[in-house]
Amino acid sequence: MIKIKIDNFEFLVKPDISVLEACKYVGIHIPRFCYHEILSVAGNCRMCLVEIEKSPKPVASCALPVLNNMQIFVNTPLVKKARENVLETLLLNHPLDCPICDQAGECDLQDQTKLFGGDYSRFFFNKRGVEDKECGPLIKTIMTRCIHCTRCVRFGMEIAGVEYLGTLNRGGSTEIGGYISSMFNSEISGNVIDLCPVGALTSKPYAFKARPWEIRVNESIDLTDSTGSNIYVNFKESEIIRILPKSNLELNETIISDKARFSYDAVKNQRLLKIFKNSESSTKSFSPMNWKDVFNEIDRLIENKKNILIIADKELDLESLNILKKVNNTLKNKIQVRLLNHYGFENSFNGEYIVSKINEIKTLSKICFLFSSNLRLESAILNTKIRTKYLDQNIDIFSCGSNFKSSFPLEFVNLNFSNLLKIIEGKMLNLSKLFVTTKSPLVIIGENLSKRFSRINTLISFVKKIMPTAIVLNLKESCNSSGVELLNLKGLSKNDLLKSDVIFAVNLDDNILVRTILKQANNEKTFWLNTHGSQIGAEANYILPTTTSFESEGIFFNLESKPQKCLKTLAGVGEMRSTNVIFSSIKNEYDSSKFLNYVHELIEKTKYFSNIKNILLKRSLFNSGQISSVSLYPGKIMEDFYSKGKFAKNSTVMLQCSQESRKVSGNF
Repeated sequence: MIKIKIDNFEFLVKPDISVLEACKYVGIHIPRFCYHEILSVAGNCRMCLVEIEKSPKPVASCALPVLNNMQIFVNTPLVKKARENVLETLLLNHPLDCPICDQAGECDLQDQTKLFGGDYSRFFFNKRGVEDKECGPLIKTIMTRCIHCTRCVRFGMEIAGVEYLGTLNRGGSTEIGGYISSMFNSEISGNVIDLCPVGALTSKPYAFKARPWEIRVNESIDLTDSTGSNIYVNFKESEIIRILPKSNLELNETIISDKARFSYDAVKNQRLLKIFKNSESSTKSFSPMNWKDVFNEIDRLIENKKNILIIADKELDLESLNILKKVNNTLKNKIQVRLLNHYGFENSFNGEYIVSKINEIKTLSKICFLFSSNLRLESAILNTKIRTKYLDQNIDIFSCGSNFKSSFPLEFVNLNFSNLLKIIEGKMLNLSKLFVTTKSPLVIIGENLSKRFSRINTLISFVKKIMPTAIVLNLKESCNSSGVELLNLKGLSKNDLLKSDVIFAVNLDDNILVRTILKQANNEKTFWLNTHGSQIGAEANYILPTTTSFESEGIFFNLESKPQKCLKTLAGVGEMRSTNVIFSSIKNEYDSSKFLNYVHELIEKTKYFSNIKNILLKRSLFNSGQISSVSLYPGKIMEDFYSKGKFAKNSTVMLQCSQESRKVSGNF
C-alpha cells in the first residue's frame, strides 16, 4: 500500500492503479466518458481531468498511475473550469433531442452536464450531422449523438473479438462507424448499448417503449444457456420491456449474451393460454376444459391402472424435478418419470457429479483444450473470459472437433473422438505431454461430446484422476442439467415407450427427436404440457398451458453447480400454471415445506465428488465397443446460436438475428 493525498486528506491505496481508480476506491467520484472497468484506457474524452501538485496543467486521471506521497486535487477552480470546457466542446454538435431519446433519464451526458456543465454556450454555428449506421436488428444507431468515447470500438476489438466498429476520418469530421455496412455479428453485441454513455447506440426492440422512471425492476437469472448469468428484468405493467445485465464478478461480470438480452419477446408469442381437449374424430376439433376436469381425468387413469409415462425436459426447475421424483417413487407402479436427453435415449445419469468453478480460469496456466466445443456459440460469457485470458497471457488453445470461426487464435488438432481419446490415453505424445505436465490445464467439454458419449461424467472423473489440478468445465445442454445429475433421475428408454398407455410430455421442444419418440410410443392418450403452441402439440389429446421462467419461481444449477433462484416477474395469464403446481396436485404426494431443506442438502453435496470410487475408468474402456460406434464420427459444433433452445425459437427478434447472421457468419 502507498500513501497519497486527495484534497489534503491522506489515504492508503494499492500501487499500480490509476488516480481515477484510487479515487473510486476511497469513495470520490471522478466524472468520465471513455473510461470503463472492463476496457483498456483510451484517455480521449478528457472529462476526468484532475490537478496534480507541481504539474503545470491538468492531467487525465484514468491514464496517470499513482505514486507514493502524490498530492491530488479534484475539486479546485481549475478542475471545475476544465470540466465545464470539456462538456461545452462535447455539446457543440450534440443534438437537442433529449425528449425523444431512449437514453434520456439514464444518460451520462445529461447527468454530468447538470453537475459540471455551464449555463450557456458560446457556439452559434450550425450543428454537424452524421449518417446513421446499420448494425442489424438489435442495435439502433443515431450517430449524431456520438461523443467519440470509443467504448464500442474497444469492446468489439478487446472483448467480442469482432473489429466491426472503428474511428473514421479526423478532427471535426471524426465519426464512429462500420467499415462495411452489415450486422454486428457477435453473440454479445448488445453490450455496447450499456457501454454507450449517450443515446448513439440504443436497443431497437426497446425503442420508444418506456422511460426509466416508468419501469419496475426485478432480479433474475438467464436460462437460455447453462452459464446462469445474472440479469435485471425491466417490466412495465404486465409486459417485459427489456433485460439488462446484473454485475456478478464471479460469473458474468457486467456482460450477457444477446439471446439473454433480447429473447424476452417469446413470453407473448405463440403462447398457450387455455386448456384444450382434442376430439378423437378424424376431423380434429378443440373443446375447452378446466383444471378440475383434467385432474379428475388423471385420477381416473390412475384408478384404471393405466401405465403413465411422464417425459420431462431437463430445463425444468429443481423443485419441479423433485416433485416428479417424489411422484415416481410414491406411485412407481402407476407413474414412471423419465427425462429426455436432447440428442437421444439415455439409460441413467448415474448420480456422477463433478464440480468446477468459472472463476478458476484466472489461475489457469498456459494451455486450454476444447473438446468438441464451439465456445463462442455454446457459452458466450465463458468465451469472453478465455479471450481475455489469451490477450493477457497468450495461452495455447487446442481444439478437437470441427473447424469453426473463433474469436481468438487456436490450433485444430483432429476431427473425431478416437483421436481425442488418444490425448487422454497418452498416445499422442506432444499433446499428452502438455496435458499431463501442465499445472492446471483447462478442459472444456462441448455439447456434442455428451451427445455421442453418454457416460461423460465418467470420462471427466478419469481426467480428474490422472490430472487432479485440471479445471474441467462441462458445457451443459440445458440450464439445469447439473440439478438433474444431483437428483439422479433416469433417462428415457425405448422399453418405457412400449409399455406406456398414457404419456405426459412436459415442456418438450417440438423437434424431429420428439416427433419420432411420440410416434414410436404405444400409448392411447397424450397430454402436452408446454408454454408455447406447436405442430406436434396440436396432435395431442390434451393441451395444457404452463408458465415460463418469467412467470414462476425456481432454483437452477448452472454449469459450475452453483444454485441460483429465478424470481417471478409477471403474473401468469389465462389458465397457465407452473409445472410444480400441476404435479404437486397429483394425489397430494408432495410436501413443499421440506423443499428448502432438501436444496440445502444438495448444496452441501456439491462440495464433494459423489460416487468417486465407482466411476474410476480403466483404459480398456476407451477401446471397448461402448464407444467404438461413435468414435469415428467428427465432433459437430453447435449450428445456430440464435435459434438454439425452445424459448428462443419463439422469439421474433431471435428469428431476425438468425436470418441476418447466416448472411455474414463463418460459423454456418
